[in-house]
Amino acid sequence: MLGSALACGLVLICLGGAALGQFAKNPQQPTALDPEYRKFDALVSFLRARNAKQYAIRSARGIEEASFVPIGGIEQWVTIRGQARANPVLLFLHGGPGDVTSCWTFAMFAPWEEHFTVVQWDQRGAGRTLKKSGPAIAPTLTVDRMAQDGIELTEYLRKHLGKDKIILVAHSFGSIVGLEMVRRRPDLFFAYVGTGQVADETRNYAVAYDALLKKARAVANQRAIDELTKIGPPPYSSGQGYRVQWKWANFFEGADQFLDSTLGLTLVAPGCSVQDVNDSAAGEVFSAERLVDQTHSAGPRELGLKFSTPIFFFQGAEDFTSPTALARDYLKALQAPRKEFLPIQGAGHFAVFMHSDRFLHELVKRVRPLSLRP
Repeated sequence: MLGSALACGLVLICLGGAALGQFAKNPQQPTALDPEYRKFDALVSFLRARNAKQYAIRSARGIEEASFVPIGGIEQWVTIRGQARANPVLLFLHGGPGDVTSCWTFAMFAPWEEHFTVVQWDQRGAGRTLKKSGPAIAPTLTVDRMAQDGIELTEYLRKHLGKDKIILVAHSFGSIVGLEMVRRRPDLFFAYVGTGQVADETRNYAVAYDALLKKARAVANQRAIDELTKIGPPPYSSGQGYRVQWKWANFFEGADQFLDSTLGLTLVAPGCSVQDVNDSAAGEVFSAERLVDQTHSAGPRELGLKFSTPIFFFQGAEDFTSPTALARDYLKALQAPRKEFLPIQGAGHFAVFMHSDRFLHELVKRVRPLSLRP
């Protein structure tokens, strides 16, 4: 599925390249739609309609909703899907910042919907929420405001779905927002599950650099060794050093093909389109410009060291983006009524997506029972 979706995305880029070049030369001159592009668009439309049927919630006990919900003074995009309303509610916080996942996870999360009512949310400044609100919300785009948005969304879900508490799963940047949510309102959550868990932004790149260089030497990848040695350890005076780290982190985690495939998956996702690709890209840039600097100093103390909610970290065993070692040390240092670190072998920063079946197995085994106790 990922491979075919990637192919669709690459074909679209190739077919659209000539038209984009002509538009750039003369944006006022209408560009004729290439017949080959028309055929490709028909194929994508067919696949999208097929997926809509294949992944529809058909159970009379289920729920399938997608709408804008008033949160924090603006309309924010929320999707709710599950095969049985009686199941516990799981709110998934996407990473980024601004990297929405509500379109391209339809196949990955379908098995989750047998055990949970899965809620996804295009956060403030991201995806369809940004498209709806526009850039005027820029002054409100803070971690503090986003955590409050998440709490308001949780309150809405409790009332709308008739639940006392929910399960929170947060990926990467979303883990910063998620930890703040459970720290402020532990009464709303059965458990918190972090993955690609941010643990110490003050040391993140330095620890990741050492781990990458060690990995490159272990597998005798001379090109990686040369490029990493050339840039040296962080901090860097320009973005080039960080780009080299990201490049090799994705390579050693096997994430390159996966990340590209999300484009194709978005194009064939039920209810989604090229507009969602554009909205996602715009949200990533818009959010990063305002949120990255806010989290540079986020260490264990800033993230929180005392929680009243069970805390789980399901971390890729070789996460070179949010280093596994830092996440493990952070969990050891914090206090919680229950805490557990689970390394997912053979996985990296995107374990929740690339190994969604194993991730689900651990959720059902370790976390779901907490929501079923009196």
